[in-house]
Amino acid sequence: MHVIATAGHVDHGKSTLVRALTGQNPDRLAEEQRRSMTIDLGFAWTALDSGEEIAFVDVPGHAGFVPNMLAGIGPVPAVLFVVAADEGWMPQSAEHLAALDALQVRHGLLVVTRSDLADPGPARVQALAEMRTTSLCNVSSVAVSSTTGAGLEQLRHRLAKLTEDLVPPDAAGPVRLWVDRAFAVRGAGLVATGTLPRGTIAVGDELVVAPRGTHVKVRGIQSLETETSTVRGVARVALNLRGLGRDDIRRGDALVTPRRFLDTDVCDVRLNRTGDARLPKTLTLHIGAATRAAHVRLLGADVARLSFAPALPLHIGDRALLRDPGLHQIVAGVTVLDVRPPEMSRRGAAAVRARQLTALSGAAVEAEELAHRGLVRRPLLEAMGVRVTSPPVAADWLADPDHWQDLAQRLAALVSDHAAVHPYSDGLPLQTARRALGLPELSLVTSLVRPPLVLQRGCIVHQDEELSEPLATAVREVRAILDDAPFRAPEAQQLAELCLGAPQIRRAVRAGLLLCLEEKIVLLPDAPERALAQLAELAQPFTVGAATRALDTTRRVSLPLLRHLDGQGLTVRLDDHRREVVRRRG
Repeated sequence: MHVIATAGHVDHGKSTLVRALTGQNPDRLAEEQRRSMTIDLGFAWTALDSGEEIAFVDVPGHAGFVPNMLAGIGPVPAVLFVVAADEGWMPQSAEHLAALDALQVRHGLLVVTRSDLADPGPARVQALAEMRTTSLCNVSSVAVSSTTGAGLEQLRHRLAKLTEDLVPPDAAGPVRLWVDRAFAVRGAGLVATGTLPRGTIAVGDELVVAPRGTHVKVRGIQSLETETSTVRGVARVALNLRGLGRDDIRRGDALVTPRRFLDTDVCDVRLNRTGDARLPKTLTLHIGAATRAAHVRLLGADVARLSFAPALPLHIGDRALLRDPGLHQIVAGVTVLDVRPPEMSRRGAAAVRARQLTALSGAAVEAEELAHRGLVRRPLLEAMGVRVTSPPVAADWLADPDHWQDLAQRLAALVSDHAAVHPYSDGLPLQTARRALGLPELSLVTSLVRPPLVLQRGCIVHQDEELSEPLATAVREVRAILDDAPFRAPEAQQLAELCLGAPQIRRAVRAGLLLCLEEKIVLLPDAPERALAQLAELAQPFTVGAATRALDTTRRVSLPLLRHLDGQGLTVRLDDHRREVVRRRG
């Protein structure tokens, strides 16, 4: 299905044209039929010769019903722009065109109606001239008479060509259905209608009413008054919803996929102004079928911050428009650049922010958003409308590669600086590193630790860091002693004579040069492996005395060494206090 909206001045024959094409009267209200004037949105549909179905959203042309018109054109991808041959270009023609241009609607047809009453040529030339500098600059045109039927067949051929040019929507994308009607049906419950621009809805799906946050179930679907179990965008749909009362949803609310949209009451935008006039501080924001009174804070020549309430479910790249209801003018089109903008409290923050926003494309591109944000959680980025393909750096955190590399370099520098100031410490504590780097979680710091940095007992150390003198000399002397007798650990007095206290021993252990067991029992780092090889030659199980003799040492060393092997799962202590080596397969 394809959905096309009408646009044009009041009483230029939009509804009559839709009725001629479909055989259906889009004016559903008694007041509309009595006054022969569209007041609210109307809907009708037809099938082309190709079999393609087209649903028309017929909008009011009267100046007093512009908000209703904007609710109709907001979600649709194409437009039939109607100008009457006998009247030509009119004020509401201009405002409707300004709205379509602000929303960057690029697909459509110019239809000159009432060609039986006047030569359509002048109206066609004038309308195309008005469109030449807008998003509809490349539309083709056709002259018709809904009364005589002249040109209608040609219009149907042009509609078929128009549908071929429309980009197929993403059927797997998240759903956001702006509600343009909500009503109760006896025996069925609440029904909400709207234009589904993309995504898929199936019976049984759970949706969220934004911004209210109410979760609802889809109990039934109609499209073009036909029951269906599944509907894909673009389509006109009516959803029978379970879990809502009559007053729980209204025009301007949206039905969205859970966790795939971010409700926000402030966003940063790029402005595409329709004139040179100064922007008032308060304007009406129109997006989809929603309207909000928005406070406008200009940050630069064409970027601004909008604040409004209640919140709206927005994505990066969304298009909206700002209207001055007092002057009855569309003053700017809007492209959403950031739906979670930072606070601006410091002096000069607005100018800095303007430069940042100017560099953004306005498209929800993963690489651009990561470069803009540095670090961001995957669910948050997806809720902003970004399709994520990058692997996380930690948990569900995503990072810009350059920013992540910079953090790794800063961490290495922090570790070196800490070691220079605290040479005998256990290293840089993880929490200290997290605060210094301004990171929100310890898992991010842990992921940044890579060789030659290592994590030991909650601290980060530089594995290749050289020992300062005279510590290096003392460690060499201890290693020489152990080279001759690997399990005869130096006595405490020997260590003291070498000025090897607890901090110095920790520093040597951190460098991978010594192993320290209980009570300053210092051995070479490979002592456990060498001990295990000798203990494996003993009759199993063995006693502490047998182990002590085999290792040519004393119980002062053999007991803590055996406990170390027990803790590593290399030996096991039996009930009679003997031990045996754990035999490993392979």
